[in-house]
Amino acid sequence: MSTSWPSHLDVGAVRFARPTARYDAVLAFYRDDLGLPVLAQWRDHAGYDGVVFGLPGTPVHMEITQHGSPPVIPAPDPENQLVLYLRGPEALATAVRRLEERGHRRAAAQNVYWPERGAVLFPDPDGWLVVLAPWVFGEDPVPAPRPVAPEPDA
Repeated sequence: MSTSWPSHLDVGAVRFARPTARYDAVLAFYRDDLGLPVLAQWRDHAGYDGVVFGLPGTPVHMEITQHGSPPVIPAPDPENQLVLYLRGPEALATAVRRLEERGHRRAAAQNVYWPERGAVLFPDPDGWLVVLAPWVFGEDPVPAPRPVAPEPDA
């Protein structure tokens, strides 16, 4: 397995995008509640509303767009996730506390990999999952699996 970037693909930045039907709520979740920086934002550009969030630094972006009347989005899938690898358990506790203080509730993981390694999941307003993991992939060792208590019935 090669972990080096191919020399023929001279990429300077990466952006992934997804649609929403709840633009204002999703904007508030990622900007205000999670605290991601807004790099660009527009309203009614060729019928699109959009926002570009910076993920660590500016070469990695997440774009959220809303288009159509009514906007149509694909159903959320538990395996379509934004994973944010945080710098340790204290950083995780801070992020979790902030989201919970702002009224967000944790989500159960379909894949036990995440909770077994101490990660916490939150749905955004569209139901797409944000995984907050307490280690930095590629820098820190992946935590060993630990037993996880079953989720209480909702």
